[in-house]
Parts: sequence; structure tokens; C-alpha cells
Amino acid sequence: MKTLLVYYSLEGNTKLIADSISEEVHCDVLSLNPTKEVPTKGFLKFVLGGKQVVLKEKPELQAYNKDFSSYDLIIMGSPVWAGSYASAFNTFFSEVSIQNKKIALFGCYAGNEGKIFDAFKSQLGKNEVIGQIGFKDPLKNNSKQNIDNAKQWINNIIQVV
Repeated sequence: MKTLLVYYSLEGNTKLIADSISEEVHCDVLSLNPTKEVPTKGFLKFVLGGKQVVLKEKPELQAYNKDFSSYDLIIMGSPVWAGSYASAFNTFFSEVSIQNKKIALFGCYAGNEGKIFDAFKSQLGKNEVIGQIGFKDPLKNNSKQNIDNAKQWINNIIQVV
């Protein structure tokens, strides 16, 4: 089974989980990297990130080259911004067509997971979402346990596929 993990991470929380998953299942990885990043510190981070989500902005991403049709399972991960996925995924969904795939979703958040999974699912209509999981502040909140939970979760997903 060929697997791709697509993620965006601003502060490293989502990257921690993505790295843990990719290490466990040895999958291809695509990190969505905007050409101009929002600040990682201070109030402006929340204002600019939240504005991008609310206005459904599509920040320019660094080039990537993947044949999405060649994957059986696609795992997607994002921090929760304004209750949804990060705006890098707005760009991603506008650039690629993913259909008839098994999809697994994860989100990382400081407050709560909001409606991130509903937002993802609304973009993934012709696919089967086979699992989802949230992680609260995985870098600050018992990293080892979060890593273990991510590995256990993805192993359960792999068994279903």
C-alpha cells in the first residue's frame, strides 16, 4: 500500500506528529510550505492566521511535485486555526484533485479541535475518511505520550486499509 502524508506546521506541533507517523509507516511526506509565512510569535500570529482562514485565503506555496493518483492512503495534518485547518490547505485543495482515496486526518490545537475535521471532510467529498484524531499541544503536553498515540493510531488505520 502506497501512503502519502500531507501536512502544514507553523510552530512544530503538527510536524512532531507528522514525523512520528512517517517514521512508523515509512510513507512519502509532503510538507506544505508557504512562500511567505505568518509570524510564529505574538498576537499577530493569531490575527493573520485567523484572517487567512476566515477569508479563505490561498497563500502561495513552495512548489511540490506528487502524483496523488498513485497513493492508496493519504494522511493529512494541520494545526487548528480559527476552528479549521490552516490556510495552506486552501491552496492545496485548489491545486490538486484527490478522489476515491482512503483518507486519515489529524489536527493539533492549543484550545480545542474546533471543526477542523468537518472542514477537511467538506473538501474531500469523493474520498473515504477512515480515521481522525486530535492532539492538544503535543510539544508542550507530554510529547512522548502524543508520539505513542500517533503511532498507535496510524497502525490501527493501516490495519483497516
